[in-house]
Amino acid sequence: MELILHRFELRLRHTFTIAHDSRDVQQTLIVELRDGPLSGFGEATANPYYGITIDRMMTDLGQVRSLVETADWTTAEGLWETVHDGLKTNPFAQCALDEAAHDLVAKRAGQPLFKHWGLDDTTPRPLTNYTIGLDTPEVMAAKLRELPWPVYKIKLGRQETDMATLRLLRQQTDSVFRIDANCGWTADQTMAFMPELIDLGVEFVEQPLPASDWDGMARLRADSPLPIIADESCIVETDVARCADFFHGINVKLTKCGGLTPARRMIAEARQRGLRVMVGCMTESSVGISAIAHLLPLLDYVDMDGTLLITNDPATGVTFDYGRVIYATDNGTGAALR
Repeated sequence: MELILHRFELRLRHTFTIAHDSRDVQQTLIVELRDGPLSGFGEATANPYYGITIDRMMTDLGQVRSLVETADWTTAEGLWETVHDGLKTNPFAQCALDEAAHDLVAKRAGQPLFKHWGLDDTTPRPLTNYTIGLDTPEVMAAKLRELPWPVYKIKLGRQETDMATLRLLRQQTDSVFRIDANCGWTADQTMAFMPELIDLGVEFVEQPLPASDWDGMARLRADSPLPIIADESCIVETDVARCADFFHGINVKLTKCGGLTPARRMIAEARQRGLRVMVGCMTESSVGISAIAHLLPLLDYVDMDGTLLITNDPATGVTFDYGRVIYATDNGTGAALR
């Protein structure tokens, strides 16, 4: 077994802006687990908001290299537990390693990953949205017109212009809208926006309030006519139980929680607690996006448009047909470096 690390700079089609960040290039780390003729691939992107750099991920993975390469692990879950103490402060690094392990184990079994997990390929799979990053209303409208799509995720969070922006975008398309306010609203603003959000064809609102505003979220959980989905408030497994009392659903990010292994546990607990479930991406290449794809039979919603937002994908994997995910023909996650 050999642990190999590949770093890339992903060029974004447009400057990507959310409430607390703006960037033109996304740095990413792809982990390869090579076992004879087979290789498993996983990925995590750098994220300054969470203090995650490529160098930090490479250093932390180097600390567990001997465990990865010499330990007698036969399941991805087993490897996750083996290295968790060494990576518990860096879930992004653990995510990339965990995705690679799941990919490799399924390849050893000669199956696509979802089949290796026992999931049914005939289960209806949600369409992925396409994200329109925060910008001037005119630029956001131009981005939307550039790629006709059945579901758009609209980044907002500038209270004074948000509804005018949304009205302009609605003039461009009849597609479904999802709103991600990235903690940029208050409870009063969110409730005041609700009637027009419904009129404008919004499906749900993701994390409208700061993660610390539990009182405001309790009000929205009780009174909002649209589903409120947790993002920044739901990072790791222990957050699911608390979110059940404050949200209608959760958005699971593999990089934030530590990979496919804990994500599957979070999804199972969310279902037990009656929550809707979404999985989101962090602008990964086809490696990370292909890993997300195998969770589709378990989800209500998915945001896996990372490969649509970049111009120099270093890998191959799942593809899209107007929001519908098409699995690659290879076993495992189907991802491979070019």
